[in-house]
Amino acid sequence: MKAKISSLITLLSIIFIPLTMFGCASISPNHFQVTHTSQIYPITYVILGENGVPVAHALTHHTQCPMITVDGKEMMMDIRAQAETIAQRPTMSAPEDSKPSAFSVLTCEKSLPVTTRSANIAGHVLPLPKHDVQRIVVIGDTGCRLKKSDHAFQACNDPVQYPFAQVAQQAAAWKPDLVIHVGDLLYRENRCPDGNSGCQGSPWGYGFDAWNVDFFKPGQVLLQAAPWAMARGNHESCARAGQGWWRFIDPRPLVKGQDCNDAANDNIGDYSDPYAIPLGGDAQLIMLDTANTIGKPIPEGDIREAKYREMYHKMDHLSQNAAYNIGVNHHPILGFAAKKDKQGNVKLLSGNEGLQSVLSKINPLMLPPRVNAMLSGHVHLWQEVSFSSPHPTQFVAGFSGTEEDTVPMPATLPVGATPAVGAVVDHFSSWINGFGFMTIERINTASITSNQWLVKVWDRNGKQVNTCHIEGKNSVCDIGQVQ
Repeated sequence: MKAKISSLITLLSIIFIPLTMFGCASISPNHFQVTHTSQIYPITYVILGENGVPVAHALTHHTQCPMITVDGKEMMMDIRAQAETIAQRPTMSAPEDSKPSAFSVLTCEKSLPVTTRSANIAGHVLPLPKHDVQRIVVIGDTGCRLKKSDHAFQACNDPVQYPFAQVAQQAAAWKPDLVIHVGDLLYRENRCPDGNSGCQGSPWGYGFDAWNVDFFKPGQVLLQAAPWAMARGNHESCARAGQGWWRFIDPRPLVKGQDCNDAANDNIGDYSDPYAIPLGGDAQLIMLDTANTIGKPIPEGDIREAKYREMYHKMDHLSQNAAYNIGVNHHPILGFAAKKDKQGNVKLLSGNEGLQSVLSKINPLMLPPRVNAMLSGHVHLWQEVSFSSPHPTQFVAGFSGTEEDTVPMPATLPVGATPAVGAVVDHFSSWINGFGFMTIERINTASITSNQWLVKVWDRNGKQVNTCHIEGKNSVCDIGQVQ
């Protein structure tokens, strides 16, 4: 009998010891599934460019680009950027806290006809755009913050404190037709301090290793689920991760001098033109690059003044091509932020004053009259603002991975509170200190076009926490403040 018991104990040891070695006894199923997924090469994804043209990307460690098969026809992908190390340039950090950007992968691309029915790269099936987009995921501010100047070192090694992989997995499970990222993809700017177990060993800087752990690897399942529309955030400006933005993300051709490699050319590399992405049903996105704005009024004669004035006029021109226009940029023009003063009192901050200072001189409403809604990030929370004045409704979705803002928004705005001069708030909803994603669904009507949309807010576990309805330029949510 003792021999049988001894044999049973030995058998159980064989079964359970490997599980404890991998830590399964204390790791949730979601954690195990996300963090133990190996990197798949080539990394493949599709970014939508001007007029909704899908641009297939592939990142590979090989010295030549892979083949792509489009509707049964095989062809070689084009080289967008060679694997190389870029000499250290001035950044937002001190020189001793910066380093050269090492890009160890070859970046390949191929623009596809909008009529493409099937495409794959080395056997990896590519998600292609739909003619009528019905289901949209919106995420933003997804990177893990490592910033010496702010003494901000998020626990990138802890999926509870840095949950972008889980958010991406839940968003992919929703089966979107399109993913919109409202900017700020790479936050690992500086080295993790010695002894900080939360981020110890994390890649940092602006090379591929940091891009990979902050975006490509945790976002892998969502990159495979749908094509993406990408807005550029301030973390992708030339003094930060602009080199990777132009190399990996922007759907337009990579142009020498606009690539952020040489700081002498930043007045070119920090700006790009608006473009439209059709959604079908006479609706479209208008993608805006506001990466290099500032949080205070832009002085007269500053290059930003000319660039953002030009941006407004091009946005206005593009908006004539659809009945319903959704602007996508990083910095909320019509949203709120909050901070505490030294006495602990909460103060509401208005929308981006840099953009407002330029746009208000063109149009007191800040945005072209045919723009119905704005999607932004930058503020690390979720927010909805709608107006009784003729301003477009504003949504903020900067809550998908980066360390969250924790200063509470008021459940009810103070009388007269406004994100911009002349903007009269009608409805306001917010959620702070919660990670997740937002979805937008078209509400079908008998008419060919529809200006009605259903918005849902989801937490990191895929649980719905709020519902909003958009009609024209106005929106209203079921819950004023998500707890």
